[in-house]
Amino acid sequence: MTSTNFRAPRFAPKKGQPFYQELTHRVNAYFQTEGLSKKGNARLYIKTAILVIGMVSSYLSIIIFQPSLSSALGLWVLMGILISGIGFNTMHDGAHGSFSNHNWLNEMAAHTVNFLGASVLMWKTKHNTVHHTFTNIEGVDDDIEAGSLLRMAPGQKRLKIHKFQHLYFSALYALLYIYWVLYTDYKKYFSKKIGQVPLKPLTRFQHISFWAWKALHLGLFVGLPMYSLGFVHWLIGFFIMSAVAGFVLSIVFQLAHVVDKTDFVSTSEDQTLETDDEWAVHQMKTTANFAMGNKFLTWFLGGLNYQVEHHLFPRISHVHYPDISKIVKDTCEEFNITYNEFKTFASAYRSHVSHLKQMGIA
Repeated sequence: MTSTNFRAPRFAPKKGQPFYQELTHRVNAYFQTEGLSKKGNARLYIKTAILVIGMVSSYLSIIIFQPSLSSALGLWVLMGILISGIGFNTMHDGAHGSFSNHNWLNEMAAHTVNFLGASVLMWKTKHNTVHHTFTNIEGVDDDIEAGSLLRMAPGQKRLKIHKFQHLYFSALYALLYIYWVLYTDYKKYFSKKIGQVPLKPLTRFQHISFWAWKALHLGLFVGLPMYSLGFVHWLIGFFIMSAVAGFVLSIVFQLAHVVDKTDFVSTSEDQTLETDDEWAVHQMKTTANFAMGNKFLTWFLGGLNYQVEHHLFPRISHVHYPDISKIVKDTCEEFNITYNEFKTFASAYRSHVSHLKQMGIA
């Protein structure tokens, strides 16, 4: 299928959006009553400083002091964790325009992903536009299109190997970061599509920016450490860092959508779909929270364990999600809408594994 005949799925505008209108009214009233900005605050900026300083310090410690591989392993692991943390908190809020009231600060925060090897241009289309609008819609939401080795949705073709996917998925998740940085961004760039969704034409500046950032990342994370540490040390260290980042990034996003409690929507062959649900109700059906009572996870994951609130209000900073979750829950109860949540990280993880196992046999 070419991008020229892509037709976006449609929700139910004729019936209005009573749930979302009421919910938005209540959330806006909360911020007005409390006298709060919807954007990030000092807590987010301090957290960003901690994560970025930690990443830079770990990187410089390896490059400048050139420790042995055995001595540096902890630093490579730490960098993998910090890449994830910066992505969850700084980049994610920045790309959604919720990091700050100032657009230039949002762009700076969003561009941290370029330093880490990915393209913010591709991310904004893949995540902000496609995933957030068409969550768990098969053939459209690129986040559930993981290639032939993983079957995440009922409408996807089942292969014999999928019978074992609940056993090997973690190894594939560990490869996500390398795959993302070294392949999928380039695939999107040259195909001019995110899955079946066409990219907007890039400006000359955006073309130059794409390649310049990629070159800078290769210099910082491939060329310089390879020169300073030697090929073997760099290769092992880079793989460990990437595997840690890949698994952490993958599992957090998958626990929010690819679990037993969430719905998946099939499209017809010509990619058309009309649903009776308003957009916000669709988000409620396809999204789940987890470990909402775990303060450390909420801090480190940038509130992505409050994925329901994030999908409903992506331009509100994650620092406010625990507070507005109470409003969302109450409104869902009044409208008889299910609020999907798992009490712990472990229970969400088990649900994800259970879903993969089910997708492998039926």
